[in-house]
Amino acid sequence: MADFPKPKEMFDSIDYVLPEKRWEDVPPDLSPGNFCYPSKPKNLEYLSLPTNKDEWSPADEDWNLPENWQTIVHEGFKDLLGKYRSLKIFMDTCVRCGACSDKCHFFIGTGDPKNMPVLRAELLRSVYRNDFTMAGKILGSIGGARKLTKDVIKEWFSYFYQCSECRRCSLYCPYGIDTAEITMMARELLTLIGLNINWIIEPAANCFRTGNHLGIQPHAFKEMVEFFCDDIEEITGLAIKPSFNRKGAEILFVTPSGDAFADPGTYSMMGYLMLFEHIGLDYTLSTYASEGGNFGLFTSAEMMKRLNAKMYAEAKRLGVKWILGGECGHMWRVIHQYMDTMNGPADFLEVPVSPITGTRFANAASTKMVHIAEFTADLIRNNKLKLDPSRNDKNIVTFHDSCNPARGMGLFEEPRYVIKNVCNHFYDMPESTIKEQTFCCGSGSGLNTEEIMDLRMRGGLPRANAVKYVHDKYGVNMLACVCAIDRAALPPLMDYWVPGVGVTGLHELVGNALVMEGEIERTVDLRQEPLKEEEEDADE
Repeated sequence: MADFPKPKEMFDSIDYVLPEKRWEDVPPDLSPGNFCYPSKPKNLEYLSLPTNKDEWSPADEDWNLPENWQTIVHEGFKDLLGKYRSLKIFMDTCVRCGACSDKCHFFIGTGDPKNMPVLRAELLRSVYRNDFTMAGKILGSIGGARKLTKDVIKEWFSYFYQCSECRRCSLYCPYGIDTAEITMMARELLTLIGLNINWIIEPAANCFRTGNHLGIQPHAFKEMVEFFCDDIEEITGLAIKPSFNRKGAEILFVTPSGDAFADPGTYSMMGYLMLFEHIGLDYTLSTYASEGGNFGLFTSAEMMKRLNAKMYAEAKRLGVKWILGGECGHMWRVIHQYMDTMNGPADFLEVPVSPITGTRFANAASTKMVHIAEFTADLIRNNKLKLDPSRNDKNIVTFHDSCNPARGMGLFEEPRYVIKNVCNHFYDMPESTIKEQTFCCGSGSGLNTEEIMDLRMRGGLPRANAVKYVHDKYGVNMLACVCAIDRAALPPLMDYWVPGVGVTGLHELVGNALVMEGEIERTVDLRQEPLKEEEEDADE
């Protein structure tokens, strides 16, 4: 990181001039720093996924592909086309109108034409034309077809791991082509020949082994939550005793393991615990399904299905009525867009009804799972919480619509409603950068790994630019979100592009504002920092 460019240097290096050569003749940059580290064989073996004979690096000339790798990819492609009608539609429909071209944050940040969604999809579509269409077989390159070669595989690996599956491009496509699903299919084909990245496969393997991405053992997960309860008692004077693996509880609460392990997600976990204690919620945590995130979304449909199933298997084992889900991104895209056809409907559970307000969450009638932002917004709307928003007065807040809850489930207003009730100072970013049109953090779909930090900073530039706008205009100093990956990816992005802006989860702000019965006078927030800036000034 010693030679990492300064922000102005990075910004000035973006070049939107098209290369003189045809795109097929420009090889991907696979020098160190421009690719994610490949999967470790032990993790692939644990998941029973194909693996190369030896460890390899994308910087190597020889990737140790199986001898019959072309046949494997061709048959895999044929299988996917038979399974998913959408894939064939996506392959046949594009007219290269260019409506999506400038919508990808990776293209905006890199200037690389192959990061245009239309061209990224063409990497796969050109092979489809060659192998599966009569026009491609007859006309060849004139018809936009090309043969599958080792160089094409390297191109796939490079650019389909420069896609965060955020789906912003699909919003602008007049035909509704979902480039994120094209990326998912391409990654599935790469997985068939042992090409995947460790930042995705290791969390998935950990989830199979211990129930969460981080490999936290059940007893360690319990101890971490209890440690947060000790901190809450120090701040509020109230002892909180959550239950674990309790059969017969009304609700199973599942949240990303990052909320139990990494700041600032840990403060969101404290906010959850305080909220549930305050309303007397009959809930339990599972130490075996201690992960809401689903890295299968970035690997294969089968992996996604298996990882999603664990939450429902645990809900069935514990005999709960329904599931309450924490602040996660890809968990919610899986639940809302794939659950019914993969694992559901979850007929053994009840349609969620808030035990506090009586609200029936009809939108969760099939999945039986409610987002914590919906749940808390309903509590506030029904005057079930006593809140002191002045406790967040040192935070001038804006909100990042996390891609999967926003575009994947339409969660736009509930988080904002909560923020406006727990904070006195809130400002939205420009309309073209939020809600349906939100920009990605630049590190989604398993790309939040340190070896591609330059690419992450480039991919996050459009989001950071929108934050800078409200930072400069309104003095915004805190970026709120409802996604664990965002809470991990946005702090270094803000430090790089917009210094002085922190990152918080929604329920950290709720925890700060929540006035709990019997609490001591609060002088610090959940980070154990003074509630008001003037208190710091008074000590000087």
